[in-house]
Amino acid sequence: MKKRHINKVAVIGSGIMGSGIACHFANIGVEVLLLDIVPRELTKAETAAKLTLESPKVRNRLVNDSLKAALKSKPSPIYNQAFASRITTGNLDDNIADIKDADWVIEVVVERLDIKKLVFEKIEKHRKKGSLITSNTSGIPIKFMNEGRSEDFQKHFAVTHFFNPPRYLKLFEVVPGPNCAQEVTDFLMVYGEKFLGKTAVLAKDTPAFIGNRIGVFGIMSLFHIVKEMGLTVEEVDKLTGPLIGRPKSATFRTIDVVGLDTLVHTANGVAQNAPDDEMHESFQIPDFINTMLENNWLGSKSKQGFYKKNVDSKGKKEILVLDLDTLEYRKANKVSFATLGNTKTVEKVIDRFKILVKGKDKAGEFFRKSLSAIFAYASNRIPEISDELFRIDDAMKAGFGWEHGPFQIWDAIGVEAGIKMMEEAGYSPNKWVTEMLANGNSSFYSIEQGSKFYYDLQSGKLHKVPGQDAFIILDNIREATTVWSNNEASIQHLGDGVLNVEFQSKMNTIGGGVLQAINKGIDLAEQEYEAVILGNQAANFSVGANLAMAFMLAIEQEYDELAMATKLFQDTVMRLRYSSVPTLITPRGMTFGGACEMSMHADKVIAAAETYTGLVEFGVGIIPAGAGTKEMTKRVSDLWVKDDVQLNRLRDAFINIAMAKVATSAVEAFDMGYFKKDKDLIVVNADRQIATAKRYAIQMLEDGYTQPAPQKVKVVGQQALGMFLVGTDSLYHGKYASEHDKKIANKLGYIMAGGDLSEPTYVSEQYLLDLEREAILSLLTERKTLERIEHTLKTGKPLRN
Repeated sequence: MKKRHINKVAVIGSGIMGSGIACHFANIGVEVLLLDIVPRELTKAETAAKLTLESPKVRNRLVNDSLKAALKSKPSPIYNQAFASRITTGNLDDNIADIKDADWVIEVVVERLDIKKLVFEKIEKHRKKGSLITSNTSGIPIKFMNEGRSEDFQKHFAVTHFFNPPRYLKLFEVVPGPNCAQEVTDFLMVYGEKFLGKTAVLAKDTPAFIGNRIGVFGIMSLFHIVKEMGLTVEEVDKLTGPLIGRPKSATFRTIDVVGLDTLVHTANGVAQNAPDDEMHESFQIPDFINTMLENNWLGSKSKQGFYKKNVDSKGKKEILVLDLDTLEYRKANKVSFATLGNTKTVEKVIDRFKILVKGKDKAGEFFRKSLSAIFAYASNRIPEISDELFRIDDAMKAGFGWEHGPFQIWDAIGVEAGIKMMEEAGYSPNKWVTEMLANGNSSFYSIEQGSKFYYDLQSGKLHKVPGQDAFIILDNIREATTVWSNNEASIQHLGDGVLNVEFQSKMNTIGGGVLQAINKGIDLAEQEYEAVILGNQAANFSVGANLAMAFMLAIEQEYDELAMATKLFQDTVMRLRYSSVPTLITPRGMTFGGACEMSMHADKVIAAAETYTGLVEFGVGIIPAGAGTKEMTKRVSDLWVKDDVQLNRLRDAFINIAMAKVATSAVEAFDMGYFKKDKDLIVVNADRQIATAKRYAIQMLEDGYTQPAPQKVKVVGQQALGMFLVGTDSLYHGKYASEHDKKIANKLGYIMAGGDLSEPTYVSEQYLLDLEREAILSLLTERKTLERIEHTLKTGKPLRN
């Protein structure tokens, strides 16, 4: 069988989804042709410019405007604006023949079968034989879309359903057509996971597929439960957000973002196309939702939905919530349930469910009713929408941002306990669940020898979840492979002499326990093992150093302890660079402050594409003092060309730190100097990071890893210091910076200049580390610095004073 490569993709339809999909292919280096229809009439501006409908600028206006809007949107659909050059735009009349060069053609036009069939007819005329054709439809049956198409077309046709926004949401549903070749299905599943960085979920051609079928049912069921129980908007969002491992936007804020009309459209689609669904009544639109639709209260797109931004009589901005009984907006009330208090000390979300369903108040009742409904519905969808239960969990996690899928949650409560809860709430599971228990299987999942197994309905036995061999999943191996641990971190042996140090503190903050673990990991590797990875699989690698600990030491004026703690942090970071074993790090999500400093010092960074990193300390009134300021200065020194270029680069690095700039992707982190192009790399699928890091660690050892030798840093001295002082003074007098900002910036500039040296000089890294430590200790004696830190700890936001 000929190996398939994707070098060029054609995307037909440039709306929000089409442009987003085009941008994500550009993100991974694929050439993209983005096409849309030709406008039927001129705009006023085009008429004034004396353009005609035949003018190229007019003919490509829709596609160009759509792509331009996408590239300006926040969050950005593209890793780096320069990547937009990989996208060529055109129209379906003049440029459709160009799809002959495409290896994959993706249809993303309006959800109308007649229009899709016209597009497929055009694609059929111009595509090359053997190229892939897929639709991003969210529900039109494949048998209708490929009706009348050639054998080769049908053999290579499937649905590839991206979730919006395509860059950020990981769900990639693959729905093969009735005549789709198995090798095409297999290719799409692998490509989605490996190259697009998605969770590829194989689905059947059923209404709304998997993600939307389960997810929309959950929301529609919740609408009915909310009215029945008399719950408020803010109460529901409190109960269905981070508390249970769901996004901060929870339920009603999420609907406002997605659009109430979009949700209702999908619900109506299920109601019309799945008339035999046992929960059909749940998809009926409640009266209060119909009223909202009539009033055009659709959410963000109409400026009001379940929430509404308002400005009060004093000019203060506030967010009002919709009262579901009166349908009038009011101020949000504080939400408090006793059941929630019982989970405050439970760090792991999955361990909270057993407590929440036992609650004696309205919150407990809500969880029993809502979870019972979703358990019953999910169990009844097998084998209708999927033959394997793990695919339902995967879809909900990747498409809706759930930390755990319904069968995982059910396992956490206990399958038998869940059935009893369901029966008391008026629901019952599908018979295969009771058959599973009768067969001696007490759970849907189990971990055996570091691999995850699921209950398979057809065989009545446990089967290994496919595809996991490409990953190292810490949850599956932690218990069996841990060689050392404390309260904040643990060390696992990944095999082949490679250790992994996993941060396990709150938000993975770096305190004494984490530093102890890193040093212990390096000790073990130097004595008994071979290499060390700093890796975890939390949503965020680390928010940085333990600010609360530093604040308490400063408040209590324990300056000697502060100095020792800072020195320990610096020494640990420097040990990542100068140990005798390879050190690797796997940043993902938020990788701030001290975590960024560690990334800059490991031998190799294996970064997830979605890594948001930066030296953010300035925002809380201090400077990077865990070797970050030293390292940015050194990286400028390493690129020394001539003095004026050196000053410009030093100024840019200074600005990045002083503005607490954060890279919005791993690609941008390279541009900002946090990662190095000659040694670090990006993986699009974060699930592959630790396995990739292990592979590179072994390769480094096989290539003959040598302990690095300390290097000198060329600093500019007074010339650079003068530049910094003039700059901060002008910002202060221009009222762009406070007096305290100026003080912090001057200390930062003093370090990056190398102090008040009369001429450019080579200094040791320790010299700059000493300057860092001196600066941060002096700042931590300042009242204004402590005010900033306290404000940040309380609100999560920086304070300017």
